[in-house]
Amino acid sequence: MDLATLETPVPVVDLDIVEANLKRMQAYCDAHGIALRPHIKTHKIPRLALHQVELGARGITCQKLGEAEVMAAAGLDDILISYPLLGAGKAERLAALSRRVRMRVSVDNPVAVATAAEAARQGAEIGLLVEFDSGNGRTGVTSIDGVVELARRIRETPGLRYDGLMNYPVSPRTGEILRDLLPRLKAEGLEPAIISGGGTPNAFRTHEMAPVTELRVGTYIYNDRMQVAAGHAGWEDCAFALHVTVISRPEPHRAIIDAGSKTFAADIMPAGPQEGHGYFPDYPGARLEKMSEEHGMVDLSGCDRKPEIGQRLRVIPNHVCPVSNLHDRIAVTRGGAFQEFWDVAARGRSQ
Repeated sequence: MDLATLETPVPVVDLDIVEANLKRMQAYCDAHGIALRPHIKTHKIPRLALHQVELGARGITCQKLGEAEVMAAAGLDDILISYPLLGAGKAERLAALSRRVRMRVSVDNPVAVATAAEAARQGAEIGLLVEFDSGNGRTGVTSIDGVVELARRIRETPGLRYDGLMNYPVSPRTGEILRDLLPRLKAEGLEPAIISGGGTPNAFRTHEMAPVTELRVGTYIYNDRMQVAAGHAGWEDCAFALHVTVISRPEPHRAIIDAGSKTFAADIMPAGPQEGHGYFPDYPGARLEKMSEEHGMVDLSGCDRKPEIGQRLRVIPNHVCPVSNLHDRIAVTRGGAFQEFWDVAARGRSQ
């Protein structure tokens, strides 16, 4: 099967670029003495996770239990869930995983600690990382006293192992908080074995910003338009592109492609919706200005030359992670030639 004959819309991943991206991040972590624990939420493909470990990653990060269950079934045996788990159902599933693989979970409240403790009672010892907020306004303990108190609770709870701290994203503010927090923890006998930080955009500056011992990054494997805008990657580092077809040209300045919100997701660039929903490498003046479910409306007024009906186009998504999660499989290439399809095994596993 030739790449040009694949029916569109189809996500296509260049494995040569993937390999270069993986090796570049692993080399950075090795050079700075940081353990790499890649986040699989971007690709959700076990064979890619296994390859990341083969290249030197400590283990993997998952956001949800469903992802971890898929990865554990494929042979990944060191997993961090960087997300608070609550309730009896989650405890039962976490317990089952802990009996098979080495499990860590992040927590920011006593209820999540209690869920992990119940899982440990049903399974095996579970390591916990206390997540602290450094201004992102998402999950994370918001005070130094709160971090110390939660770490004490973990240490005192049977079946749980206090492993350290977690933060997202790593920033200069992360370093400022740790300068105050680490002496407090050391005085309590709670010095963290692990300080886990995340975020692809500033990944290569991690060592400058905070004393992180473990790096959680996901998007770096594929990269996307947002990573290019952030300065983390160039267009040549973007491994994932959606191949689409022009199905209509109602007006000279407008094309309709066979892919809409069910293909691209709806993420917009930080600058706003005026930048559109993707980048066309071969038509950089084109703008995917709006979408319905199966139609993409492309403004061609910025293009000197314009694609014709039936022409195939490549589009690099704004944010690749949710786009990857929309597709059952990807087409993979090497040397520009189609190789095979790979299942996105953990897509939709959001429970």
